[in-house]
Amino acid sequence: MNNTEYYDRLGVSKDASQDEIKRAYRKMSKKYHPDINKEDGSEQKYKDVQEAYETLSDQQKRAAYDQYGPAGANGGFGGGAGGFGGFDGAGFGGFEDIFSSFFGGGASRNPNAPRQGDDLQYRVDLKFEEAIFGTEKEVSYNREATCHTCTGTGAKPGTSPVTCGRCHGSGTISVDTHTPLGTMRRQMTCDVCHGTGKEIKEPCHTCHGTGHEKQAHKVTVKIPAGVETGQQVRLAGQGEAGFNGGPYGDLYVIIQVQASDKFEREGTTIHYKLDLNFVQAALGDTVHVPTVHGDVDLLIPEGTQTGKKFRLKGKGAPSLRGGAMGDQYVTINVVTPTGLNDKQKSALREFAAAGNIAVNPQKKGFFNKVKDAFDEL
Repeated sequence: MNNTEYYDRLGVSKDASQDEIKRAYRKMSKKYHPDINKEDGSEQKYKDVQEAYETLSDQQKRAAYDQYGPAGANGGFGGGAGGFGGFDGAGFGGFEDIFSSFFGGGASRNPNAPRQGDDLQYRVDLKFEEAIFGTEKEVSYNREATCHTCTGTGAKPGTSPVTCGRCHGSGTISVDTHTPLGTMRRQMTCDVCHGTGKEIKEPCHTCHGTGHEKQAHKVTVKIPAGVETGQQVRLAGQGEAGFNGGPYGDLYVIIQVQASDKFEREGTTIHYKLDLNFVQAALGDTVHVPTVHGDVDLLIPEGTQTGKKFRLKGKGAPSLRGGAMGDQYVTINVVTPTGLNDKQKSALREFAAAGNIAVNPQKKGFFNKVKDAFDEL
């Protein structure tokens, strides 16, 4: 059975996680809250969102809804004559458990209990060297903060929320539903206080009764040395405001490291490719090699081949957990020269003759010479 109405109300897919459903509910309930949204039909949409969340936030209710649809969620398991559609009749243990989840039973959450605010994420782009040595970054973002006017109560200054007269502060009301088994009672979100257990007679003019307001926020984050792309830094209490006096959520700073035009990194190891001409590789040389810690001299022994690796100890990246510095590996690439002049070609012929090396270079024809001439233009 394809039951998606409740998921559509929250704007989530049928395979959404509980966290995704929770976030969607908060977003939609704020959007259609009667104290904020004065458009026609917003109150009904708010109730629809409450109804959808009441079912999908409970694993057992959600499973029954997915199988039996709104009829299952509302207790109307109508079937064919003499039976209950969807049940095989082999015992009523699971049947009773489902009805228990719909029509009461179990402890309900206190709507006035303090709850922590939502966590936030922020991406920080770092240069290659900044990730190696660590740095500090100031990040700016918008978040839901405790309203500065009402200090989070949602009520106009000088007034206070009062206990809801309909649900008496519980946030839920009992609704009787008539079924083939008799009258069943289930708990629903209070339609007066919308589950908060409190009524705000005079809403705050700044937050319109929500207790929260948008805030442009700045914070400095210390990036530790050795971080890599995908890692994150947690800043406690820098997320969104809590509910009913609960603490702020956290901010998670996600690291994105820019690629280097010189180096490649693999954990604490840094790789560098060094181009040598064939004279340096054949005779040996002392060359300057860049590292993130500054240039160093590297002795190239004679007869060095392409692919040869040299280790520069302690010239890599630090371990994020502390400890010794990693190493840098220098990989040699011997470059074959092009565009030799006559003197260089003559020297190479003498080199070949001295080593009894037979060389038969290909001579260019007329058309190849013309092509080279045009390539030089």
